[in-house]
Amino acid sequence: MARPEKVRLGEILVGQKLVSEEQLKLALEEQKRTGRKLGRFFVEQGYVTEEQISEAIAKQLNIPFINLKFYNLKPEIVRLLPETQARRFRALVMEQKGTGVLVGMADPTDLFAYDEIARIVKRDINLAVVNETLLLATIDRMYRRTDEISGLAHELEAELGDTAVDFGALGQNQSLEDAPVVKLLQSVFEDAVQIRASDIHIEPQETRVQIRFRIDGMLHMQTEADPKIAGALALRLKLMSGLDISEKRLPQDGRFNVKLKNQAIDVRISTMPTQYGESVVMRLLSQSGGIPSLDRLGFPAEMLKRFRAIFTQPQGMVLVTGPTGSGKTTTLYSVLSELNSVDTKIITVEDPVEYRLPGINQVQVNEKIELSFSRVLRSALRQDPDIMLIGEMRDQETAQIAMRAAITGHMVLSTLHTNDAISTPIRLLDMGVPAYMVAMSVRAVLAQRLVRMVCESCSTGYTPLPSELTWLALEIGEEAKKRQYVHGRGCTHCNGTGFQGRVGVYEMMEMTAPLAEAVNHQDPNHFIKIARSQMAGWSLRRHAVALAANGKTTVAEAMRVSNTVED
Repeated sequence: MARPEKVRLGEILVGQKLVSEEQLKLALEEQKRTGRKLGRFFVEQGYVTEEQISEAIAKQLNIPFINLKFYNLKPEIVRLLPETQARRFRALVMEQKGTGVLVGMADPTDLFAYDEIARIVKRDINLAVVNETLLLATIDRMYRRTDEISGLAHELEAELGDTAVDFGALGQNQSLEDAPVVKLLQSVFEDAVQIRASDIHIEPQETRVQIRFRIDGMLHMQTEADPKIAGALALRLKLMSGLDISEKRLPQDGRFNVKLKNQAIDVRISTMPTQYGESVVMRLLSQSGGIPSLDRLGFPAEMLKRFRAIFTQPQGMVLVTGPTGSGKTTTLYSVLSELNSVDTKIITVEDPVEYRLPGINQVQVNEKIELSFSRVLRSALRQDPDIMLIGEMRDQETAQIAMRAAITGHMVLSTLHTNDAISTPIRLLDMGVPAYMVAMSVRAVLAQRLVRMVCESCSTGYTPLPSELTWLALEIGEEAKKRQYVHGRGCTHCNGTGFQGRVGVYEMMEMTAPLAEAVNHQDPNHFIKIARSQMAGWSLRRHAVALAANGKTTVAEAMRVSNTVED
C-alpha cells in the first residue's frame, strides 16, 4: 500500500460536517495554548465521539475502520511490533495479508510512525483505523509478561544457586531495581494489573513454585518455576510490607503500595506456612479506579429504589451478606459514597481498611494492641457519628453494640457471612443476640454474589442442555424455552475464557412488621416460611436466571453462583 498522505484532522471533520468552523477555531486556539491534540479536545467537549473521528479519517483516506472489540488477534502476529513502539506509535499489527501485514493505527496520518513501523516489521503495510481507547486496552492485554516472568524466574534461580541470599542486606541495597527478584515481582504485578487480576497466589509445592492469578473470581496459572525461588519471593514481599522476615512458622498479614504505569495499587498481603515453604496471597486494590456508583453494580431497578429508601433513613441496620470475595465491601462503600456529605459524620471500623474515601473517619482494627471491633465501636459511639460502617460482625459483643447503636439513632452498615438473606437473622440469634434487638434494629438484609459476564467480543448463541432448561423452568416456567441463550467461544479479549468482567446478583429481604414479629417466635422455621412467601420472585436464583435469559451470562454460570444458595 502507498504511504498515506498527510491530512489535517480539523479540515476532515469540518469537511464531513462533524464539527463547525467555529468549533475548529476554538480547538486550534486551545491547541496553541496547551499543545493538546485536537481530537482529544473535540471528544472532551462532546463535539464528536472517538468512533466518529476514526470513521471520518478512514473515509478520507479510503481505508477500513476496524472495531477492535470484535476482532480476534493472534499474539505471535501482534508481537511483530515490540510493545514500546506499539505504545509510542499507537499501532497494532493485526493480521498477515499475503506478503504484508494489516496494521491498525489510531492516527494513520502519522508519517513518521508509518515509516518506523515499516522499518521494524520489514513487510508491506496495509493500514486500518482503530479507536485509540480500545487500542490501548488491547495493547495492555496482548503484551502479556508471561515469557518475561519465566525468564526472570530462571535468572533468579541461577543467581540463587545453592547459596543463601541475605535479603536483609538486599533491603538496604540502593541498586535494588537490578536484583532479579525485584524485576520478577514487578513483572508479575504489571501482568496482573494488565489482565485485571484481583489476587496473586505464590504457592510453593514439592517440585515447583506456582504463581496463579484470580481473574473474575477464577484462578488461572501464570507460571511455574523452580521451588528454590519461593523463599526469595516471600522474603522480598515481607520486606516490602514491613513483616517479620525472621518469622516463617506463623501466618502474617500486612499491606504495601506499588505504583505501576501511573496507577497506585494498594496490596494486601497474607503469608501462611505450608509444608514446602510460605504461601503468599496478595489482594490488589486499585486506588485510581475509584468506588463504583450503585447504579453500575447491576441492581434490578426496583430493588435499588427500595434499597436507597432504606439506607437513607436516619437509623437502623443494613446487613450485606455473602461469601468472601462476593463484593460486599464494594457495595457498602458505594452506599457510603452516596451518603457522604458535609453535614454527615461517618465512621468506619474495618480489618483491614479496603478503600480510602475522603471526608470519612476510617479506623483499622489491630488485635495485637487489643484494638478490637468492640473496643473501637464503644469509642466510635462517643464520637457523635450519624452513620457507622462495621467491616464484619464477628462476635456477640460486636453485634450487640452495633444493634444498640442502630436502635438509638444511628444508621449502621455491616457484613455477615451467611448463604442468603433469610438465614441472616437466624445467624444473629445463633450468635446470642436477643431476638427483640434483631427485630428492632435490622431494616434490611442484602445477599449478593458476583457472576461472570459473557465476553461481548466472542459471544455466540447456544442451546442449553436439557438439565439446564429444567433448572431454568423452575424459575420462569415455559418462558425458558423461548429465550435466546449465549456463551463465549473464547478470544484474545477474554484470554480464551469466554467471560469478561463480573456483575452483581442480589436478593433483598426487608424487615417488615410480620417478619419482625416472626423473629421473636421460638421456632426458626416459622420465620423462614414467612420470609420465603414475602420474597417470592425476588431471590438470588431468580436474578441469576434473569441475567442468563437476557444474554448477560451463561446458564452454567447462573447455576454455579445460585445453587450454593438454596439447595
